[in-house]
Amino acid sequence: MNDLRQPAHALNMRLIGHCDQGGRADGTQIMVRDGYAYVAHIFSRGFSVIDVRDPARPRTVNYIPAPPNTWSLHLQVHDNLLLAVHAQDQFAKPESVDERNYYKADTHDISKATGTEDRDYSAGMAVYNLSDPANPRQIGFMPVNGVGLHRIWYVGGRWAYASAQIEGFTDFILVTIDMADPTRPEIVGKFWLPGMNIAAGETPEWPLAQGRYSLHHPIVHGDIAWCGWRDGCLVVVDVADKAAPKLLTQRNWAPPFGGGTHNCLPLPDRDLLIVVDEAVLDNEEDGDKPIWVFDIREPANPVSISTFPKPSDRDYRAVGGHFGPHNIHENRPGSLVSDTLIFSTWQNGGLRVHDISDPYSPREVGAMVPQAPRHHVDHRPGRPLVINTTDVFVDTAGLIYFTDFSGGGLHIAEFDG
Repeated sequence: MNDLRQPAHALNMRLIGHCDQGGRADGTQIMVRDGYAYVAHIFSRGFSVIDVRDPARPRTVNYIPAPPNTWSLHLQVHDNLLLAVHAQDQFAKPESVDERNYYKADTHDISKATGTEDRDYSAGMAVYNLSDPANPRQIGFMPVNGVGLHRIWYVGGRWAYASAQIEGFTDFILVTIDMADPTRPEIVGKFWLPGMNIAAGETPEWPLAQGRYSLHHPIVHGDIAWCGWRDGCLVVVDVADKAAPKLLTQRNWAPPFGGGTHNCLPLPDRDLLIVVDEAVLDNEEDGDKPIWVFDIREPANPVSISTFPKPSDRDYRAVGGHFGPHNIHENRPGSLVSDTLIFSTWQNGGLRVHDISDPYSPREVGAMVPQAPRHHVDHRPGRPLVINTTDVFVDTAGLIYFTDFSGGGLHIAEFDG
């Protein structure tokens, strides 16, 4: 069903299409390829395929469910392959009714290092063939023993990179994956921060009260993986040797800032890095979460030079739910690649576009805040009925596709700035 509702706020942007994703209106990561959008779900699990060849009339054409008790909230698409994570559905766990139990450090769960041979969920990475883009066909699977994978970086070729929580480690670490045979992907290398490998006798070198040290995901350019390590913040890893990645440097600003680092996007032609700290709790309870601009002329010594201005058209903290950055368009091959315009999602603050022509003074030049969902998809009790703009993908024609965690469906917009 398409339901084109007037946005609550818009600046230099025009809404042209909407889709309820076949009734599974919660969306996390989105990829668009050859006129089809692939939208991962969190509460609905699995992922949907949406025909967006007519962006004013997008229509859901398929849904691929995840196995029982499993979420596939992140996926990657390149050439004829779709890679989807499999991991334990963390929000199905009773303690996740209070979201702080997933994110906050005082409930850091080192029991994740225990074995999961008897698990009732699927853990690993599923590989699909997209020769028929509306009907993904699974051709491979890479199992892991542990919670599973969280998010992948794959832009074609032999190598993929992912965050994986594997038996023996306190939380998610970096793995390098050999995709030479897509039907049999294989982990060939691992990287973790000292203290994470408790199976080998390591003990955390950071105070657990200081934060959750856990890789969200890497973005890889050349031989460098730029990693958002949640409350470990920015971690820069040399991945020239796929079997033995090594640390170049780490920058940690939590505290005094809130941490939760999510994306680290290099802009190599300008020697800049955009770093997103994800807001994960309601009403900014988890502290100040900026989007940072770093100078990376010397990759081993990244230096912060500015932050993006926060949305100021409304008091979004008072709206309820999550306010603050979540994700950015990651300049993938086959999408719009820009080193001056940054497209970011701000949860209850909608979608924002910033111009960083002057990296010392980013400025907002576009915005779109959809109306709140009509009904809940989030099954957790007591959640406010507000938007949670989650992920964004911009195609080579400049069309902007963005999803909603809480049930707002898929929005398609144009930027007129």
